Amino acid sequence: MKNNKSAVYSVSGTHCHACEILIEKEIKSLVGIKSVEASTSSQTVKITGKNLPEISFLNKLFKDSGYSFSSSSTPAYQSTSKPDIFLSLLIVLGILALLYIFNRFGFFSSFNVNASSYFPAFIIFGLLAGFSTCAALVGGIVLGVSRRGLTPVINFLVGRLVFFAFFGAVLGYFGSFFRLSLTAGAIISILVALVMIVSGLQLLNFKFLNFLNFSLPKSITGRFADESKFQGQYLPIILGGLTFFLPCGFTLTTQSLALASGSIVDGALIMFSFALGSFIPLFLIGYGSIRSQRNPSTAAYFSQVAGILVVLFALYTLYTQSIVLGFSPLALSSSAPADQSTSVPIVNGVQILKMDASASGYTPSTFTIRAGQKVRWEITDKGTSGCTNAVIARSLFSGPINLVPGTTSVKEFTAPTKPGTYRFSCWMGMVSGSIEVVE
Repeated sequence: MKNNKSAVYSVSGTHCHACEILIEKEIKSLVGIKSVEASTSSQTVKITGKNLPEISFLNKLFKDSGYSFSSSSTPAYQSTSKPDIFLSLLIVLGILALLYIFNRFGFFSSFNVNASSYFPAFIIFGLLAGFSTCAALVGGIVLGVSRRGLTPVINFLVGRLVFFAFFGAVLGYFGSFFRLSLTAGAIISILVALVMIVSGLQLLNFKFLNFLNFSLPKSITGRFADESKFQGQYLPIILGGLTFFLPCGFTLTTQSLALASGSIVDGALIMFSFALGSFIPLFLIGYGSIRSQRNPSTAAYFSQVAGILVVLFALYTLYTQSIVLGFSPLALSSSAPADQSTSVPIVNGVQILKMDASASGYTPSTFTIRAGQKVRWEITDKGTSGCTNAVIARSLFSGPINLVPGTTSVKEFTAPTKPGTYRFSCWMGMVSGSIEVVE
């Protein structure tokens, strides 16, 4: 111990938890090294041992990985330009436009299973996870597996696909026996959204939030990253499947939706779609293409885009779940003239609302009714998804209106006596409409 020396080096090119694991593992394998502590937030590496490596040797060792070392007093790299926020916003708008198209036209709804119209969203959700939190939690494991060649990496990722689908089916099966109440599900989604906001802000380099760490300790992930553990053909497959249980906000969100689906097929497809989305970024890590992502300029752009998307998705979740909980604002008074209520026919003193429900939404989605009168709401299911197959309106009545494909569901209630705008939505709050109550 007396002969051990310590030195702190500056390092550039790191951007995630997996980078720290890789650097620590590589340097620890050198002769005479006692301990290594890498930090992405401070862009430093502290090395303790009898024979400390030269900076030139470290730069040569990590040349292909994209890391650059220098003395602690001289940063290895200082970016001469920051990512253009306008370009990042343009990319974000493009991604959101694709999501809107998928949702608006009900792509993939032909599978005729619950939540089918949202499978593309789960794939994109998995893609984001693979480049952010999954890269931090699973990236170190993939790096370890990749040291044995490309085949173990593929086995690892195939294991994720197979086991995620299997465990998703299990969640869907048990969800058919006990479903979270709408209130409990909304509260869980809100808590997850708050975690996602923190994660998104961390991606946007809000360093004051770095003390909130949602990843496993490196003492655990570092053990998984040890390539000596990956002997044999089937172990990477099993290890890939076990990543289902790693704590990640993205994964927890998807798992809760698989449970809420209450269907073996839906749960399996939801989790499979999520794992499929994360396949590409994790494969890039294992294959070595992560070098381009470690380029400071590219990494900065990705962090900015991913951070904005994560925060927007989280804020949207908070908005939709506020609708589910019945917290959507009511108009203080109605500005619509009373004769507009003639748009809703009245038969024997009962106002008749007729609406079609499909995977893409509700038609029409706005109505005008008279205050204090009886209402009969007839909803025809013309091919709904796992989100739109139930309608809730807590400010008007309790419980959902469950829809069955090819049939018309009926809900009778009395209109509120207070004029205003009352919201209704699918049970997830993602597709909504309004009912205007006038005197």
